[in-house]
Amino acid sequence: MDVLQAVVEVKTPNVTYILPTQQINIDNVLESYGSNVKLKDIKLSIEITKASEQDTQFMKDIANKGNFTIIVQPYSFSVKATYREDTVDISRFNSYVERTIALPEDVNPSKITTGIVIEPDGTFRHMPTRITVIGGKYYAKINSLTNSNYTAIWNPKKFKDIENHWAKKTINDMGSRMIISGVGDDMFEPKREITRAEFAAILVRALGLKPGIGNNSFSDVAGTDWYCDYVKTATKYNLITGYGNGKFGPMDNITREQAIVMITRAMSMTGLKVEFTDGEKENILKAFKDANESADYAKESLAVCIKSGVVCSRDGELVAPKDNISRAEVATIVQRLLQKSNLIHWCSIK
Repeated sequence: MDVLQAVVEVKTPNVTYILPTQQINIDNVLESYGSNVKLKDIKLSIEITKASEQDTQFMKDIANKGNFTIIVQPYSFSVKATYREDTVDISRFNSYVERTIALPEDVNPSKITTGIVIEPDGTFRHMPTRITVIGGKYYAKINSLTNSNYTAIWNPKKFKDIENHWAKKTINDMGSRMIISGVGDDMFEPKREITRAEFAAILVRALGLKPGIGNNSFSDVAGTDWYCDYVKTATKYNLITGYGNGKFGPMDNITREQAIVMITRAMSMTGLKVEFTDGEKENILKAFKDANESADYAKESLAVCIKSGVVCSRDGELVAPKDNISRAEVATIVQRLLQKSNLIHWCSIK
């Protein structure tokens, strides 16, 4: 079998790590060793280690500061390529790599809100996580594009101003997963419109991407802006392209069609695919009175998101492509993106 199509699975009583070798950027690995090195001469090693007492305490201190609770034993995952005496750490992958960590038997699985990665510098972020049952035992299944220290946490979030809102469960779920945040004093303001910078940040967090990867190519995004690192990462992963004039418009409100285009790009990362029969795209859009108002560049994305179920209409007959999207709508489409990509489980914090 071609090595690039192989799947390596490492399994212990409490942890499983599944690595399709095609997710490794082989060109980068070979480049680090020079042009004369052949793939067959490189050895690949995978290491899974339980966090030491010192590292575990370090992570617990971070959790205390972040007001969340570590529920499962943290583990470190690493993949290394070795040629002769030279070893290269492979820490980034082409798409999501899956790892599962067993939940303690005395832990209620509903008390896991998400998995996180904790970096050596103390920063942490959400990782797409769902609870699964294997052999009668509960596991947190965490998908990530990187390697580092992983654990699962309890981080319940409830916003005060959404008690009777239609998206209450979704908003609280996304808040508990550290994907969306409030606006102070545990308020969410679900009807408020959202900026392009805010949406880029939410999408980066939802996908578990590390902020600050790549470069800033936009003249209207300063290095001191809070959203600069999110824009860098969103650009690196082709989630955003800007207006085409060197500007991103970070403070502009984002329209529904602009958000839908970005969501479609994210679908290519999560592996959520949509196929159409002849004429199906056109028929999907014809079902909505205002679909023809959508920009030409957004029409296909609109059809993709509608068929996938990631995006729903407004009032049954409208898609409102030119309307600004609300914070509640953003929480909803991001949750659906992750659910339909099978990256998070279909439940919410009540």
